[in-house]
Amino acid sequence: MARLILSLDGQVMAEYNMNKERYTIGRLPDNDIRIDNPAVSGHHSLIINILNDSFLEDLNSTNGTYVNGKLIKKHALQHGDVVTCGHHQLRFVEDDSAQQDEFEKTMVIQPSARPVEKIRAAVATDDPTSSRRTLGNGVPAIKKARLQVLSGAFAGRELELTKTLTTLGRPGVQVAAITRRSEGYFLVHVDADSPENYPQVNGVPIGAHARKLVDNDVIQLAGVKMGFFEG
Repeated sequence: MARLILSLDGQVMAEYNMNKERYTIGRLPDNDIRIDNPAVSGHHSLIINILNDSFLEDLNSTNGTYVNGKLIKKHALQHGDVVTCGHHQLRFVEDDSAQQDEFEKTMVIQPSARPVEKIRAAVATDDPTSSRRTLGNGVPAIKKARLQVLSGAFAGRELELTKTLTTLGRPGVQVAAITRRSEGYFLVHVDADSPENYPQVNGVPIGAHARKLVDNDVIQLAGVKMGFFEG
């Protein structure tokens, strides 16, 4: 999960977990991240979280929004970026990048290796609301969920499903995504080394369409069995 760490003159003032789709930054009370300082505009800047990526946008602020000392209008946030609004700084931290265990490094596909277009196509096919979702609509609150590895060297390891979309598997072998929607969690096939090599849920291939996951489902993907647990 990504975080923003707010500081002034090197002193940490607050931390914010990036678990919503949209965050506004500004001086007025209706902002998600309020910075009560006259150097900050009423609505200074905006962060949009799309899938596993975060984008910063300046909202025509009076004093501008800076990333790593450079004035920006729009910027794709990366781990370690420092956002400056007025005299305050917000450091963007992706915890996963520093704290992944070996299972995550093996099975969770990171942005540099992710087949983005195939993922977007798979998700859009099975989630008609995705094309109509506006930036102001957050992801509704649903039960927390996690995966627990049931087989192999990583048996017992757990992965919290905290993001809107989690991409799993091994590129060139089998890739799937778990999407978090208002109705729950869905497993969708993305790519494989051969046609119809679909992930399985409870021993049954899911096919080309998304499969809604329920508590205690067993997923088999790229040779690894994982249990899906809610709550």
